[in-house]
Amino acid sequence: MSDIPSTPADGNVRVEFVTTIANTGAPTAAEINAGSSVDFSCYITGDGFNPGLDEAVIADLRLCDVEVFEQPGRASRTLSITYIDNTNTADPNDAAETLIPGTTGYIVKRSGLAFDTAFAASQKVEVWPIKAGAFAPQPPEANSVLRRMQKLFVTARVQMDVAVA
Repeated sequence: MSDIPSTPADGNVRVEFVTTIANTGAPTAAEINAGSSVDFSCYITGDGFNPGLDEAVIADLRLCDVEVFEQPGRASRTLSITYIDNTNTADPNDAAETLIPGTTGYIVKRSGLAFDTAFAASQKVEVWPIKAGAFAPQPPEANSVLRRMQKLFVTARVQMDVAVA
């Protein structure tokens, strides 16, 4: 078997907050690259993009069998992010200033290209319709930076690996 190359995660993930997307199944490069969009990539900590998935199980019981079979049930996607907390510095924090609790929009995540590459047609992305929840300052730790964690409530169907139009 030949070597199959892998893609390093460091520097190759971009996370953008987008205010408006007409069709989440086919977001356009113009919508994602709009002036109102905010690039969160350099605010989110290295382990701070935390998607989750819980899929219920439907038991498929048969009178004629001694085994219980299964079918997939409803799925529930979750998302939280952890980002730097530079409160009381002269530097702005676009993540904190954008994700005011109650704010709605879309988180668009792209992997596999340098984070500073603009979004373009045919790139595969995830689109997360969200409503920002409250943030929680994280406990300070030695050899770390100050951080805050925030739950982003998923408000509609998440689109996974859709092509930018």
